[in-house]
Amino acid sequence: MEKTLPYSWYTDPEILRLERERILLPAWQYVGHTGQLAQPGYFAAEVGRTPIVVTRDRDGDLRGFLNVCRHRGHALAAGEQSRETLQCPYHAWTYGLDGRLRKAPRSEEEPDFPQDELGLVPVAVDTWGPFAFANAGPDPEPLPQALGSLPAQVAELGLDVDSLVHHSRWEAEIAANWKIVSENFLECYHCQVAHPAFSELVDTSPGAYVLSTDGRLSTQHGPLRTVTPADELPRAQFHFLWPNLGINIFPGCPNISIGPIVPLAPDRTYRFLDYFFGPDVEPAWIDDLLAFDDQVGREDRTLVEGVQRGVESGAVEHGVLMSESEQLIAHFQALTAAALRL
Repeated sequence: MEKTLPYSWYTDPEILRLERERILLPAWQYVGHTGQLAQPGYFAAEVGRTPIVVTRDRDGDLRGFLNVCRHRGHALAAGEQSRETLQCPYHAWTYGLDGRLRKAPRSEEEPDFPQDELGLVPVAVDTWGPFAFANAGPDPEPLPQALGSLPAQVAELGLDVDSLVHHSRWEAEIAANWKIVSENFLECYHCQVAHPAFSELVDTSPGAYVLSTDGRLSTQHGPLRTVTPADELPRAQFHFLWPNLGINIFPGCPNISIGPIVPLAPDRTYRFLDYFFGPDVEPAWIDDLLAFDDQVGREDRTLVEGVQRGVESGAVEHGVLMSESEQLIAHFQALTAAALRL
């Protein structure tokens, strides 16, 4: 049987440092949505542990910058605001939404002050539908290339992402390594045991629940056990774009939730999911789905935190993978090991 990654990789701070440097920094990361920039303004986010700010000016141009003032390094922006400038709270250095330094108090007292050279450091940003992505690494590949067949698979399901409206954001910190959280997302071998309500809705039997990979994309397709005429989406799609992006599409009405799996420490992970729905979806259906997904999430949290306690014991060097049911984990681990080059 195929072995898992060494369990020490789920506890070692040096492994996490390498993962941030070699895996997460060069990757496109989901950071927010265009609804946050319906008016000229900005929102702050992070790419891994790199603070960024995404802006949109009056001309509609979307830009991204390191969220670091060029004066003394203070974080420049927080939250999201509709305004024409970004101003550092430390010494009031002020930048336009295009990143150019507009005003540095007392700069007129400095001979040959290089104002034109002190704009914000740019980072790459791009969108897929309403979903905003950023890449803080050097020479990033184009976002469409990174997404691969993901947009086509979602469109084939019949979901028009451009029509979706942002509803809410869920956030949590989980006491488990980010890879354990990702690997739990990548298999439904545990669903019939740990997610009885989910398994009543979606057929998770081996013959019906289909797993596939395409480049860095891993996908799970699960049909509804009972399809009604009201179900616009007859099956679920759960996508994972390596290294750390999870996407859920549940059967029924138009919906999607999307968000990254972000390491905070070897044993702690931050997650957020932005929920989007079709403009005509009934509020009661949305409430039911959010409650359902919250229940599944709480069940998963118990599982991954239990795995973390087990691997931290140091009693066992590695685990094993079921070749069919856990093939997406094998794919994830192969990509991760290759990128770490250890």
